[in-house]
Amino acid sequence: MRHPLYAILLSIGLFGALSACVPDPSLVEAGLAKPPEPKVATGVYASSMDGTFPIPAVPVEKVPTEFQRQTVYYPTDEVPGTIIIDPAAKHLFLVTGKNTATRYGIAVGAEGFQWSGEALITNRKPWPTWTPPKEMIERKPELAKWEKGQPGGPTNPLGARALYLTTNGVDYGYRIHGTPEWASIGRNASSGCIRMINQDVIDLYNRVPDGSKVIVLTASGQVPKGLTLPPPAPKKKVAAVKPAVAATVPATPAVTPAPFTPPPLPAMLPTPPAVVVPAL
Repeated sequence: MRHPLYAILLSIGLFGALSACVPDPSLVEAGLAKPPEPKVATGVYASSMDGTFPIPAVPVEKVPTEFQRQTVYYPTDEVPGTIIIDPAAKHLFLVTGKNTATRYGIAVGAEGFQWSGEALITNRKPWPTWTPPKEMIERKPELAKWEKGQPGGPTNPLGARALYLTTNGVDYGYRIHGTPEWASIGRNASSGCIRMINQDVIDLYNRVPDGSKVIVLTASGQVPKGLTLPPPAPKKKVAAVKPAVAATVPATPAVTPAPFTPPPLPAMLPTPPAVVVPAL
């Protein structure tokens, strides 16, 4: 027996179109259509020169397929040009058309650094300077040498491009940026920023202008209802300095003089006997 919707679908010619275009999400959910298979981009991770800086090739065989750039079926009502970030899946989607997107693999914030909400791209820079925040320098004192900023280059943590995000006009320090550490993609490895393979962030940089909308989903993959920021790092407790104890010289104990006792008087000598002179 045919499905009740068969005649309707046949009458509007949907069956013939399903294999040629992106199906309606309701049909996919109803099991009446299959979503298009992801199409992995090829040859996009080769070595190249970007200005004066070399970009090394990425060993594609070492990057899981799910984190390689590809065109995917992605049901959404957001307009093309919108960026949707799914931290749990470690994916960044650039909406390119109705229910289609380019998907990139990303690295996201480590535990304690996750955030969600909406933002706008308000600035974009090639080979940006990286200045570690004071909180990061406190955690990693060896970064103090870059407190004035590390110039852009192949070893810079921001990689080949940086897209700066603000929410309601406030810059909370979050970025979408490249990284020379391609092996970190697919992991919780950053301090809240969104990392991409250098070749991917260059591609994204070239496709989204300033003012583009960015949505960062919650840890459970839901559309955020507001901005959620990670709690501030606890301040280090400063050990209380004990007051110095002045060295004291022990007091000399008071000496009570013994009461004066006069020496005993000498014994009285016996009275000598009277001398008797005989009479002449």
